Amino acid sequence: MTKPDYIEGQDMEAKVADILKTKGTEVETVERDSGILEALEQMSNRGVGSLVVTGEGDKICGIVTERDYIRKVALKGLNAGDMKVGDIMTAKVIVATPEDSVQECMALITEQRIRHLPVVDEGMLVGIVSIGDLIKQLTRVQSTQIKYLTDYIADKYPA
Repeated sequence: MTKPDYIEGQDMEAKVADILKTKGTEVETVERDSGILEALEQMSNRGVGSLVVTGEGDKICGIVTERDYIRKVALKGLNAGDMKVGDIMTAKVIVATPEDSVQECMALITEQRIRHLPVVDEGMLVGIVSIGDLIKQLTRVQSTQIKYLTDYIADKYPA
């Protein structure tokens, strides 16, 4: 049996690399010593909810999110103007690789209660995926599987 056109090129075991092919590899970063207000403005201007924090030599040293600001600054009544990104970032960065499956990443995000996964390949930052990116990819794959099975059940393919 040959695969129908909508199945060709569709990998039922979607990988992070598949998401990056569609989404792109641009990652918004901020330096550890940057001000929090500068980081918030960058997130707002770029329409993102997180920034990968870099230190010396563009090495990943953390991730900062809108949630970090809310929980560690706003709710405590602190003055963000006096603080640096490094003061509120999450230093323990959980990452994915391009070869990780979407299902593995969904499990990781759920287990760790995070929303963003920087993607690292051979020590280099090559992208970032969000929970929304993962869900969108899973939905695409599942829609394709449903269509394929529906067509199969309806006997649209020669035996």
